Amino acid sequence: MSGDRLTLGAVAYDPKVVTIWDGFRRWFAAEGLDVDYVLYSNYERQVEELLAGTIDVAWSSPLAWVRAHRLAEAAGGGARALAMRDTDRDLTSIVVAREGSAVEAVHDLKGKVVGAGAVDSPQATLLPLAHLGGLGLTGELTVRRFEVGVGLHGDHVGGERDAARALMAGEVDAACMIDGNHLLFAREGLFPPGATRVVAQTAPYDHCNMTVVDGPGGPQPGREALLGRFCQLLFAMDYGDATVRPLLDLEGLKQWLPGRLDGYAQLEAAVDGSGFYDGAGTVTAEGYRP
Repeated sequence: MSGDRLTLGAVAYDPKVVTIWDGFRRWFAAEGLDVDYVLYSNYERQVEELLAGTIDVAWSSPLAWVRAHRLAEAAGGGARALAMRDTDRDLTSIVVAREGSAVEAVHDLKGKVVGAGAVDSPQATLLPLAHLGGLGLTGELTVRRFEVGVGLHGDHVGGERDAARALMAGEVDAACMIDGNHLLFAREGLFPPGATRVVAQTAPYDHCNMTVVDGPGGPQPGREALLGRFCQLLFAMDYGDATVRPLLDLEGLKQWLPGRLDGYAQLEAAVDGSGFYDGAGTVTAEGYRP
């Protein structure tokens, strides 16, 4: 934090990120709040700089949230989820097979090849594979990961799309993806009408949030005032406002909502089960190099 300026971190998973945060920065300035932003190439670096105090708040993936709060708690402090999009709540991941294939139900995946996203994708790898493991399929199938945008925590849809293409080409027997991308791929024509069957679906979970961390001494009063104003303005963004609406559309929401934490338990368990991070937030996933 510098004076009365709030510095936000975001990951540049797509060129539109610059357009989004340039626009939000101007909107905040018009409302009397000085907000600047720093872009990162990967979430691991962003989390580390949030803990170091280089940025005040981070626009975090769900996996980045898990690491941030574990690192903060290991250092004697804590983390908070200030805000999230309306579209970040109650999502699910699914495992999809081709209609007419031998995979008619989840137990038919035994001995089959399942396509997943990148190693660090919560929605297309960690969550759906943990779900399949909970159904007794650990060691019973072969996982083929499509390592697109490693370090972006699945924000880059490329791995899911490549897994979907492999499914339609008959290169894998099933593919993991978030439910919204299943619909997207149908709209794009990648999945013709009636071409796929959902054979497994996770429980609902939450996605991104605005994360802050506090040291052992708790929140800093000066920063808290800025964060309070930041949240007040986020929640006041009106989808009917012609100035802000295009930015909200680019960021994929209609309304900012208060952050909540009960939607991350499933991912916490998947992280522990896969050994992606340890309990203190250290990266322990074998071969993971963002």
